[in-house]
Amino acid sequence: MIRTEPGLEGTTGRTRMARLPQLRHWIMLPLLSAALIVAAGLTLASMPALTAADFTVDAALSHDHTPALTGLALFINTVFSPVGGVVMIAALCLFLLFVRRSPVNAVATGAVAAAAWVSSEVFKLLVARHRPDAAALFDPLTPEPGTDSFPSGHTALAVALAIAVFLLARGTRWQWPTLVAGTVVALTVALSRLYLGVHYPTDVAASFLTSLTGAALITGLWNNYGLLLLARIPILARFGPIPTPTS
Repeated sequence: MIRTEPGLEGTTGRTRMARLPQLRHWIMLPLLSAALIVAAGLTLASMPALTAADFTVDAALSHDHTPALTGLALFINTVFSPVGGVVMIAALCLFLLFVRRSPVNAVATGAVAAAAWVSSEVFKLLVARHRPDAAALFDPLTPEPGTDSFPSGHTALAVALAIAVFLLARGTRWQWPTLVAGTVVALTVALSRLYLGVHYPTDVAASFLTSLTGAALITGLWNNYGLLLLARIPILARFGPIPTPTS
């Protein structure tokens, strides 16, 4: 069950992210979710029959490539790459800090986006699932060998950005349009990974769960320690208001 922290109603737009919605059991539930995701990933990685069933989707899509869709998928591959992710998150944080004059929103938005995205790397290391075999595809577009298939980092990034921007827009008229747009973008990125044949369907599905798990944990950490951290960096107060941490 999600609850909204007290004090949210009185915050201004520039300190909207000072208190974030969080799970009541914000430590236990993300840890339980993480354990279940890892168990599912290890099961998939150790059972060839499940992987073969997964691969049928990639194989089918490999027969239906078109120039327009291929161009779009390769564009997404670049934009939502690790470098692209760092650039997008940094640009969003700098915009909030220097243009919107909101250090609280800048740091909180960056923390949520980064934590939700980077959490996928932990699962990649723990599960170590092999990527789809490009040689078995009808039209391999961008082979990516390795044991980092589960989950999809590109999809996790898209979901992480959607979560962060939704939290930033919550309580405004942009709340639901942002949620819809973020969901569409995340699903598009997920489908593009299958179209390119670099992930299995279960990889991209897991990315939604890993990003939500990372976001659930970081919101609790932020609510308990975020403002205390900002208070130790006095220079941030020059850019905008920072609420006084409550004990």
